[in-house]
Amino acid sequence: MQRQHLSLLLRRDFALLWFAGLISMAGDWMLRIALPIYVLKLTGSPAHVAGIIAASTLPRLFLAPFAGVFVDRWDRRRIMVTISVLQALAVLPLVLVHSAGTVPIAYGVAFAEAVLVLFFVPAEGALLPRLIGDGDLTAANSLNSLNNNLARLVGPALGGFMAALVGLSGAAVFDAVTFAVAAVLIALIRGTHRAGREPGEEQGFRAELAGGFRLIGGSRTLAGVLTLITVTAVGEGVMGSAFAFFVQDALHGGAAELGYVMSAQAVGGIAGGLLGGWIGSRVAPLRLVTVCTVLFGLIDLAIFNLPRLTAELWPQLLLFALVGVPGALMFAGLMAMIQGSTPDRFMGRVFAVATGLMSLAVLIGAGLAALFTERIGVIEILTIQGAGYVVGGLLFGAVLRGTTPAVSRPAESSTGTSEDTALAR
Repeated sequence: MQRQHLSLLLRRDFALLWFAGLISMAGDWMLRIALPIYVLKLTGSPAHVAGIIAASTLPRLFLAPFAGVFVDRWDRRRIMVTISVLQALAVLPLVLVHSAGTVPIAYGVAFAEAVLVLFFVPAEGALLPRLIGDGDLTAANSLNSLNNNLARLVGPALGGFMAALVGLSGAAVFDAVTFAVAAVLIALIRGTHRAGREPGEEQGFRAELAGGFRLIGGSRTLAGVLTLITVTAVGEGVMGSAFAFFVQDALHGGAAELGYVMSAQAVGGIAGGLLGGWIGSRVAPLRLVTVCTVLFGLIDLAIFNLPRLTAELWPQLLLFALVGVPGALMFAGLMAMIQGSTPDRFMGRVFAVATGLMSLAVLIGAGLAALFTERIGVIEILTIQGAGYVVGGLLFGAVLRGTTPAVSRPAESSTGTSEDTALAR
C-alpha cells in the first residue's frame, strides 16, 4: 500500500469511516446475492426477483434530490449513525421470509433499505472532505474505491455461502450486525459536521432544492462531472443486462465463468485503489478522469471483441483485472471533482442528484440492452457501450479543459456558480 494511503488510514476519524464502510458494504453485497437466490428458491419466479430489484431502484429515481436537502440541513455524522441503526432494524424482518406467501416482506425491506441509502451516501460524500482536507481527496476516494472492491470480492461469495448454509434469516442477521458495527464506528468520529449557511441565504425546502440545481447548472465542472456519470451509468446498465449473455454466447461459459470474470475485475479495482494515492498526488483529477475513462473504454472494446478471435477464458480474466484499475481511478477522480467543486453546504444535494441520475441512467441502459441485444448482437451492443466511454472521456476532457475549482472548507462564501479554480493542471 502506498505511503499516502497509510497516512490517511492513520488518521483516526477517516479510518473509522473507512472501516465502517468496508464492513457495511461487505454485508450489503452478501445480502444482495443471498436475497434474490432465496426469493427465486421460494417462488421459482424470475418476476419476483425483478420485483425486488425494482423495489430497490424506484426510491433512488424519485426521492434522491429531496433526501439531499435534509443531508445539507443536518449533521452528516449523526445522519450516518442514525441511518446505520435504521438499516440494521430494517433488514431484520427478512427472518420472517420463509415461504412464497411471505416474499412481499422482502419487497418492503428492499424498498426501505433503498430509501435509507439515499440519506447515507450523500452524507458520507459530504463528510469525507471534512475529515481529510482537499489536498488528499483523490487518495481518500481511492481508498474508498479499494474498500468497495474488497467488499465486492468477498461479499458475493459470502452471500452465496450464507444462503446455502443458514438461509435468508442468517444472512439478514449477519447484515444487521454489520450495520450495527458501522454505526458504532461512525459514532466515534469526533466533532460536529453540520453545514453552515450563508447570511441571507434563502431557506425552505423548495428554495433549498432549487438552490442545489442552480449550483449544478451554474458550475461547468459539476455539470460536466454529472453528465459523464450519467453517460457511464447508461453503459453500466447495458453491461449489467447484456453481460450474462456475453459470457454465455461469446465465451461459451456459465455461472462459474461469470463469477470468475467479475472477481477478476474486483481484483483490478483493488489494485487501482492501492495505486490511487501515488497517482492522485501526481495527476490532477480532471486529467485522471479523462485518461482513465478513455482507457476503460478501450479495454472494454478489447474485452468484447476478443471473442471474434478466441473464446479462451484466461485472456478475458487478464483484461477484466486490467480494466478494474482505470475503473477505480476514474471513480476516485470523479468523487474528488465533486467534493472539490462543491461548497460544503450544497454537498448533500449534489451527491443526491448524482445518485438519482445514475439510477435513471442504469435503467435506461438496461432498457436499451433489452431492446437491441438480440437485434444487433451482444458483442455489438457491448462494443457500442465501450465506445461510449471513449467518446465520453474525450469530450469530458475537452469541455472542462482549463476549469479549476476554488471551494474553501468547511464554510464557504462562494455559491459555486463561478468557474472553479484549482482542479486541472
